Amino acid sequence: MGKILWIIIVALIAFWLLGFVMKVGGGLIHLLLVIAGIIFVIQLLTGRRSV
Repeated sequence: MGKILWIIIVALIAFWLLGFVMKVGGGLIHLLLVIAGIIFVIQLLTGRRSV
């Protein structure tokens, strides 16, 4: 699960930067980036649990 989360976070950051360059879909990309950031912080606070 952790690896998938990292892939999603990296993809969202890439799309966010692309949105800055091309001025496309800014609102949605920013919203998704905020959600990914919140999930990332929650994961850091709860610790890494290997399954």
